Amino acid sequence: MSSRLIGVGVGPGDPELVTVKGVNALRDADVVVVPVMDTGERGRAEATVLHYVGAEKIVRVVFALNERTDRARREAAWDAAGERVAGLLREHAAVAFATIGDPNVYSTFTYLAQTVGALVPGTVVETVPGITAMQDLSARSGAVLTEGTEPLTLVPVTAGSAVLKDALHGPGTVVAYKFGRQAAEVAEALRESGRLDDAVWGSALGLPEESVRPAGELDGAPLPYLSTLIAPARREGGRGGKL
Repeated sequence: MSSRLIGVGVGPGDPELVTVKGVNALRDADVVVVPVMDTGERGRAEATVLHYVGAEKIVRVVFALNERTDRARREAAWDAAGERVAGLLREHAAVAFATIGDPNVYSTFTYLAQTVGALVPGTVVETVPGITAMQDLSARSGAVLTEGTEPLTLVPVTAGSAVLKDALHGPGTVVAYKFGRQAAEVAEALRESGRLDDAVWGSALGLPEESVRPAGELDGAPLPYLSTLIAPARREGGRGGKL
């Protein structure tokens, strides 16, 4: 029988936000792979998984998670990680891979699944959805993501501030991921588009060091890499104005 590789979304950090299906998938798997940086410190995914499975079941696999400039180093890390997981799939019937957020939203899991599929043909790839950072920030801040016919645009600011500026001049809510290193540019884009007052940002959601603040408090200082921003749509006409 073919082995199964299951990408499990474990949410943005708060262990209470892992779904029941996610917990079952982690517990039912033979081993649970968690991504770590080459520096070796425990990441959010591993910390969350440890609330539900024992450490003896966890396999730590190194990924170049923050590498954006050295493509050769990044590709080598992906290849090595793929080989490691492929080896686990040859030994076990079910291997889970825990990823923060959702496995189909800007996740390392998509690259891993592609690599493993080539190394172990016939592997069945499945995913279990997870709560995203934008959903968690919306709940913690009270910023409504969408109403009526409003569109929702998700932008990784690692793609450049120009992409964010274009989105902010559109009609709907804009969510920005990974903007911490470009916080000054993000604040300026919000001011230029007239969308600073209602916007909020958050980092370390659900963790002891959590910060949720109005975007108007952005002072240009760098923020944690995984910071999230919500700039709600402009809403006029009262309740149901955009139905």
